[in-house]
Amino acid sequence: MTGRPEPPASSRPDGLAPAGADGPLPPDGPAALVRRWAVAVAGLAAAKLASLVEPTGLLAANLAGVAAVLFVAIPDGHLRARGEGWDSYGLPWHGLASADTWRAWGRGALAAALAGAVIFPAFAALFWAFSRALPSLPPALAHALAPYGPPGMLRLRAPPDLAWQVPIQLLVVALPEELFYRGWMQTSWARARPGSGVTVLGARLGAGFVATQALFALGHLVVWRPWRLGTFFPGLVLGWLRERTGSVAAPVILHAASNLFLATLEASFYGAS
Repeated sequence: MTGRPEPPASSRPDGLAPAGADGPLPPDGPAALVRRWAVAVAGLAAAKLASLVEPTGLLAANLAGVAAVLFVAIPDGHLRARGEGWDSYGLPWHGLASADTWRAWGRGALAAALAGAVIFPAFAALFWAFSRALPSLPPALAHALAPYGPPGMLRLRAPPDLAWQVPIQLLVVALPEELFYRGWMQTSWARARPGSGVTVLGARLGAGFVATQALFALGHLVVWRPWRLGTFFPGLVLGWLRERTGSVAAPVILHAASNLFLATLEASFYGAS
């Protein structure tokens, strides 16, 4: 995850695929992408099941770390075998001391802030309306839609572990998931079918765009809660940002900020009064 390794002498200069004896390797097709997604999700599901019987509780407390390793290691090994690096899949990394790295992530932070300024107020209003409507729904339906009980006294509160959650959400949750889904999978799927896609608000959304976000949502069902399928909708925004900005920096930052914003809403609506 430190950028692109030195390419072999036979690599193409555009970095999309290395040249072999018979020419460039073709982009990964949908079947190969789904197989590797299934391997990652199966590995996480196995870790989740093992955590139920592991006596120390260490595995259960670190499932996010297991997911991070799987989501980076599986595509990373594949890219290295192809002679490719993460820079060809949207990771702006030129070294920690490089001004180019900081400029790229600064632009990503700005794009994420602009997107958040549009989305977060609307989401907060919807969250308020939903919290009021949820108790009136049939219990089985309410349980399928959200993990919440009746709201308490509304008061702005930060999550109690906010200082710890910021680096966790950014580096352990958002970065690995965005590299896997919006970086590797979304990019590979579009390259496999370069003639397909549509342009939405200035971003070219290639083949497999919707399928990538659907797999993103399905992967969240490793923890079996039907409401986790709702991650499909923020996935659409994150995928759009990846194409609009040309990198995963903005999706990583918005993904982490969205999780922290939701945690703040949950603490404010459902925290102890």
